[in-house]
Amino acid sequence: MIGTMKTGHKTIIGMTTLGLLCATAAFGQKAERKHIREGNKLYNSEKYTDAEIAYRKSVDVNPRSVEGAYDLGNALYRQQKYPEAAEQYQLVTGQGERLLSENKHDNAPRLAQVYHNLGNIGMQNKEYAKSVEAYKQSLRLNPRDEETRYNLALAQKLLENQQQEQDQDQQKDQDQEQEQQDRQQDQQNQQDQQQEQPKDQEQKTQEQPQPDEQMSQDNAQQILDAFLQDEKDTQEKVKKAQAKQQERRRSDKQW
Repeated sequence: MIGTMKTGHKTIIGMTTLGLLCATAAFGQKAERKHIREGNKLYNSEKYTDAEIAYRKSVDVNPRSVEGAYDLGNALYRQQKYPEAAEQYQLVTGQGERLLSENKHDNAPRLAQVYHNLGNIGMQNKEYAKSVEAYKQSLRLNPRDEETRYNLALAQKLLENQQQEQDQDQQKDQDQEQEQQDRQQDQQNQQDQQQEQPKDQEQKTQEQPQPDEQMSQDNAQQILDAFLQDEKDTQEKVKKAQAKQQERRRSDKQW
């Protein structure tokens, strides 16, 4: 009896809990729809800031609300809050497989629009590679969207130009770096030459006779030449004297 009462009591509690959960879910869905309807009304009136507030209330009630995230992303996009809008759109694309499996006919065009907007955000940020991928994904979901096709062609062209500019900038940086290295090498070569030049000059100076030594040798040669000249003059004088003496002797004998 006691055990049956406990079981029955547990069964009653379980049923009550389930009823509360269903009631809470129903209340949450009702509140979510209410905020979305308010947001849509404000959005259509171009009151995007107020619409953002209403949509945020809807996702506060149901964080997994695809419709709330999509509408919030649109309101943020209209206010040019592109990073925040991209965050909401990515929440939607993160559930893309589930949405397509549940209702591809209705959800594919919506997802295509989300990817289209993500491509536009990439264009605003000059992230053309991301734009190209987003537009391609949008066309996979909606191949007949000519606006997306045009945007894709434009994004591909802008991406090509961007890559060319990046390559040119990279080449310019490499050229400047090479020029700087060449200039540094030239400076180093000049320093090496300046260091070697004094050694060569010193060696040449050592090989050449010193001015004092050269002057001493010249003086010595001059002195020697003068001495030899004096000696020559002296010998000539002696010869002349001897000759006179002999003549005098001869004169003496004759006289």
